[in-house]
Amino acid sequence: MRLIDTHNHIDFPDFAADRAAMLQRCRALGVERQVLLGVFRENWDEVLRLADAHDELYAALGLHPLYLARHRPQHLVELREYLQRLAGQPKLCAVGEIGLDYYVEALDRAAQQALFEAQLRLAIDCELPVLLHVRRSHAAVIATLKRFRVPRRGIVHAFAGSREEAREYLKLGFRLGLGGAPTWPQANRLRKVLAELPLEAIVLETDAPDMAPAMYPGQRNSPEHLPAICAALAEVRGVTPEELAEASTRNAMEVFGWA
Repeated sequence: MRLIDTHNHIDFPDFAADRAAMLQRCRALGVERQVLLGVFRENWDEVLRLADAHDELYAALGLHPLYLARHRPQHLVELREYLQRLAGQPKLCAVGEIGLDYYVEALDRAAQQALFEAQLRLAIDCELPVLLHVRRSHAAVIATLKRFRVPRRGIVHAFAGSREEAREYLKLGFRLGLGGAPTWPQANRLRKVLAELPLEAIVLETDAPDMAPAMYPGQRNSPEHLPAICAALAEVRGVTPEELAEASTRNAMEVFGWA
C-alpha cells in the first residue's frame, strides 16, 4: 500500500528521541509522504527544517486557534512573508493548521474568526490549500468558507461532523480527514457517516502524537499507525485496505497538487 499522512505534528518533543527511526519504520510500511503542520510562530522553522531534511516530509504553516493567546498581530505579517518567500517551493504545501475551536469555551470567538479569515485571505493570495481545525464549529466554518472561496480548497482535519455537514464541505470541494477517531467502536455516529462517504471525499491522517486509534490505546500516536488505521476504516467502509489507501492517496495528491 502507498499511504500519505495528511496531518501530523512529528516536530513535537514526543518524537525527539526516535524521530529518525520512526521515519524509517514509516517508509518500510508504505507511508510515503507526511504533512507536518505549523501551529504557532515558534514552530514554523522546525517544521520547515524537518521538511527540508527528509524527502517524504512536507510543511504547512499556520496559526492554530487553540494557541490564540500566543499569537500576535506581527505573526500574521510574518506568515505572509514566509508564504511569499517559499512560494513555488515544493516542500510548502498548504496553509494550516487554521480554523475555529468552539470546544474550548475560554477562546474568544470573535478573535478566532478574525484570525481565521485573515489566514484564508493569505491562502487565496498565495494560491494554497487550507488544512482546517474544526471543533464544534462546523456551521461557522462552513458559512465562512462560503464567503471566502479558497480556489485550492483543502482538508477538514479530524472530521467528526454529521452527514449534512459532510455534504456541505463536499459541495465546497473539500476533502475530509479521517484518522484514529472512527476506529473506536463507541464512535457510532462518525462510523455511520464514514460508511456513507464517497471514496473521493476521504484522506487519511494520524494527527500524531494525538488521537491514537483503538488498536493503540493510551499510546503515543504515530504515522507508522496509518496502515492499521487504513485497515480499520476500510472495514467500516466495506472496502479493502488497498482500495481505501489508493483512493486516499489519490485524493491527497490532488489536494496538494502533487504529480
